Amino acid sequence: MQEQRLQSIKAEVADLKSQIDEFRKKKNDKTMGQIATENGPLRKVRKPPSIKLRRTLKGHFGKIYSMHWAGDSESLLSASQDGKLIVWNAKSNMKTHAISLRSSWVMTCAFEQNKGRLIACGGLDNICSIYNLASSDAGNNSRATQELSAHDGYLSCCRFTDDSHILTSSGDSSCIQWDVEKGEILKTFSDHTADVMSLCVSPTNPNIFVSGSVDSTARVWDIRSGKNVQTLLGHEADINAVHFFPDGHAFGTGSDDSTCRIFDMRCYGEVNKFELPGVQCGITSVSFSKSGRLLFGGYDDFSVHAWDTLSAGEHAFQLPTPHENRVSCLGINPKGDALCTGSWDTYLKIWA
Repeated sequence: MQEQRLQSIKAEVADLKSQIDEFRKKKNDKTMGQIATENGPLRKVRKPPSIKLRRTLKGHFGKIYSMHWAGDSESLLSASQDGKLIVWNAKSNMKTHAISLRSSWVMTCAFEQNKGRLIACGGLDNICSIYNLASSDAGNNSRATQELSAHDGYLSCCRFTDDSHILTSSGDSSCIQWDVEKGEILKTFSDHTADVMSLCVSPTNPNIFVSGSVDSTARVWDIRSGKNVQTLLGHEADINAVHFFPDGHAFGTGSDDSTCRIFDMRCYGEVNKFELPGVQCGITSVSFSKSGRLLFGGYDDFSVHAWDTLSAGEHAFQLPTPHENRVSCLGINPKGDALCTGSWDTYLKIWA
């Protein structure tokens, strides 16, 4: 009797899903390009050669795995498997801090955006290490002011929500919100069924964040309730990177299925898809321009491509020979006037 009831409920759920899919298909009657040009042609995007390589930051001696801009749009943080965490002034090309890490197997780093005093990193040690740049010993041999340890897998990404809280994602399929000062877990988010590779906090609401996983889903979370409020499907392989659209209503993703996609939370679905014919490699990182018109993607084949988000999946341009190895990370600064790319070739490059 109970088995029959269970089967009946499953059939009802499947029927409701098919009805929702049918309703979505009816509404999905135009491309992004058609909607964007309804009131006339759009302005052309700025392309190379007007976008040029302005700086090359040299100082790492191992593969760069992660970079993150500071809130002032001039400083940036990089993490490399040479065991160094370096803070740079991107304008002057100078290093302001170089921190030796206890574990060289670092995979992620983050800059606190409001006050710019705290930085964080983590990797195969399963620990999120917090450093205070304002402390008197913030130099080559500075010690972590806090070590956040609870994950059972590698730390894939970390992002501050403010100067006293941080979010981490891990290979143990979970994300955790921490109190930085106390070193305590506040909430655990564990609906993913495989490694969580990336997370991004909403630029308009610090209580909302999105995560991308090896389970091919992107999930939107509400920190206040601790619940998964949306699960976005579409990718056919690991999602390596997620990044919010500037208005906070949508986000971009990069995946091992060789596509970048945009999902809008208001319609609970995919609104654009970007792929290059013949390109079979994965995308490691994504970032939107300040206006949201361009979505930049870093690729395993050493290239960086820009996509026009207001088109029907059209390619805007490719940066000219950016790196000599895998592009592992990239990001637009908060002001929107510079793009930084990092690579396994040990270099960071600033484009503007």
